[in-house]
Amino acid sequence: MNALNLIVVAAEEHGESSHNPLIPANYDILWSTIIFLIIVGVFMWKILPMLQKVLDERAEKIEGGIKKAEEAQSEAAAALEEYTAQLTEARAEAARIREDARSEAGQIVAETRESASGDAQRLVETAQKQIDAERQQAIVSLRSEVGALASELASRIVGESLKDDARQQRIIDGFLDDLEAQVSDSKAKG
Repeated sequence: MNALNLIVVAAEEHGESSHNPLIPANYDILWSTIIFLIIVGVFMWKILPMLQKVLDERAEKIEGGIKKAEEAQSEAAAALEEYTAQLTEARAEAARIREDARSEAGQIVAETRESASGDAQRLVETAQKQIDAERQQAIVSLRSEVGALASELASRIVGESLKDDARQQRIIDGFLDDLEAQVSDSKAKG
């Protein structure tokens, strides 16, 4: 036989009734129920309100955190839009500044070219005037030297003194005028 049957048979021999060991006695059920109700009462009276308070605080913190996160997200979105607008504006401003700089550079180059052209023209005119003045001075100097040489040569050839200044000047001027006329004729023919 098996062990359980042996225990049941032994219990019956000792005069015990057949009692199910899985079902407790009535007094055990009564005291267990009272203790359970006391524990449930203390839990409902003390622990559950504290637990509810902690859960409410936690829910408020979570809701506050969510609101703060939503506010921070909306602020971040607004800041991003503002930053994007500023960036777009800055890019437009930079493009405008570059365009202005190119325009100013073109104007400066044109003004510099005009100024350089004007300076070059003035230098050419000044040089031309200086050349004309030096040429006139050379002509005058050459006339006086050629006249003196011609007068000395004529007085040696003629044997007559040409020391009279007025007469000497008339002879020299006539000679040079004839010489210039011959040079002009030869240039015109050539």
